[in-house]
Amino acid sequence: MRAIWKGAVSFGLVSIGVKLYSATEEKDIRFHQVHREDGGRIRYKRTCSVCGEEVTYDDIAKGYDIGGGEMVILTDEDFADLPLTSSRAIDVLEFVPAEQVDPILYNKAYFLEPEGTATKPYVLLRDALIDSERVAIVKVALRQREQLATLRVREGVLLLNTMLWPDEIRTPDFGFLDEDLKVRPPELAMASSLIDSMTGEFEPDVFTDDYRAALQEVIDAKVEGREVVQPEEVEEAPAAAVDLMAALKASVERAKAARGEQPARGGGGGGGEPTPISSARSAQKAAEKKAAKAPAKKTTAKKTAEKKTAAKKAEPAKKTAAKKAEPAKKTAARKTAPRKSA
Repeated sequence: MRAIWKGAVSFGLVSIGVKLYSATEEKDIRFHQVHREDGGRIRYKRTCSVCGEEVTYDDIAKGYDIGGGEMVILTDEDFADLPLTSSRAIDVLEFVPAEQVDPILYNKAYFLEPEGTATKPYVLLRDALIDSERVAIVKVALRQREQLATLRVREGVLLLNTMLWPDEIRTPDFGFLDEDLKVRPPELAMASSLIDSMTGEFEPDVFTDDYRAALQEVIDAKVEGREVVQPEEVEEAPAAAVDLMAALKASVERAKAARGEQPARGGGGGGGEPTPISSARSAQKAAEKKAAKAPAKKTTAKKTAEKKTAAKKAEPAKKTAAKKAEPAKKTAARKTAPRKSA
């Protein structure tokens, strides 16, 4: 690494000489603009919009637009008179608990390395920060601009985090903040259960930039003169609107399955991993079956009652018919009986 700044941390009456290094680096793949026909680099000229002449860096100044086509021009002398603190000092203002610093304020990160004989006071400040469980709020002038920053310890090294000023943080102004939306306790409990089922230890190395890796593969293939075959991605159909509780329950089951836990299943057995849509559809089908069975039961009961009523009505008719048939049988029996001889 190459130091980009040298100065001193002012800690009370103690001065600690340090070197500043960028703690992060962008891994984006950068391209040049070139002519498609012959690959020649595209160059841009700095020209004046008034006279049309090409301008060198020495003739360029900073201008502030005040509106109405008027411009205020500032020179290097104007900037030199600004009340900046020493460009080579990191002034410690106070020490605060780390949790009191909103992460949205953090901007860029730099490592600090002790310079020369400053190792002993450097280590002293580092260990004091660790022991107190606090971060130092400092001011530093970088690139001709005074910035608020924090000093904290990371892997045994002092880390300088420049911060945005409070008035640089926008205030969210969204319509839903004024709506009176109520979350039901069961929904909140199920959402909390989903969070618990997806809780783990943060390991940054597990996550990778898949887009950058694929783009690098394309570039390497171009260099080697081979063709790149990318597998076709199957676009998932947008999920239909489902009941929130059903979606939460299905999400919990899926999260448990991903962690190797046995998901709770009903008595039906079989089937794949539940999804929000399948769970909602299953609930809907169950409701439809229940509704369909109720009229069927009523119809069966009605038919049974009608049969009983018909049977009761038919019973007296059968008895009457039987009584009428009895004399007829006796008469017929008399006629058919043989007469005794004298």
